[in-house]
Amino acid sequence: MALHFPESELAERQARACAAMSEEGLDGLLVFRQESHYYLTGYDTFGYVFFQCLYLGADGTMTLLTRAPDLRQAGHTSVIDDVRVWVDAPDAGPADQLRDILAEHGCRGARLGVEWEAYGLTARNGQRLAAALDGFCTTADASELVSRLRVIKSPAEMVHVRRAAELADDAYDAAVALIAEGADEAAILAAMQGAVFTGGGDYPGNPYIIGSGRDALLCRYYSGRRRLEAQDHLTLEWAGVYRHYHACLMRTFAVGTPPPE
Repeated sequence: MALHFPESELAERQARACAAMSEEGLDGLLVFRQESHYYLTGYDTFGYVFFQCLYLGADGTMTLLTRAPDLRQAGHTSVIDDVRVWVDAPDAGPADQLRDILAEHGCRGARLGVEWEAYGLTARNGQRLAAALDGFCTTADASELVSRLRVIKSPAEMVHVRRAAELADDAYDAAVALIAEGADEAAILAAMQGAVFTGGGDYPGNPYIIGSGRDALLCRYYSGRRRLEAQDHLTLEWAGVYRHYHACLMRTFAVGTPPPE
């Protein structure tokens, strides 16, 4: 399996999540956030853009409901043994299928926490989920339950965080080597991301931000590149990323003679 943490550490994280559930009077948790999936089980996928839910019972039981394209992904990157598939069709009803899975786990009448604040759980999917669970169980917003656990990094996580920071420095060095009059923003971006990839890193969760001239203070990614002029102002925001752990940086550069301010 493509796991980046010992299974014992993942089991300990699951146990802490279950303990947190018990403290909040929850019988189980419906996990929709990709970062929670990754943290609890190692599950690594971009499939969270579709309806995808991990049920974690207070007793440690786990069942994942996902689409067919992620079946192998779940088996290869996670410790989840029970993976169910919903078929992507015009009349697909994954929320109803999830309710049936919960019924198998004895959740009728239970109090379940839900990660409502999740990118994959769109407003439409959320409404469908609420309708499917109406009268079946009671729900509580538990969007931050796992996030609170993730705040304190384990020694194993810190290894990845520090490697991410090293890659962020490598990206910085790659940019500095190119910043000069006539430099192409596209070449600077390519060098920065290339340094991270070469070092074994990953794509960032947010596109790198680069802006110069009149666009130096936009502070958001936008489409379109330009070349630096003799007197210019360049802003970079980027991250070194390793095993999905980010070390984010922002730097401002003056090209040519720095202005007094």
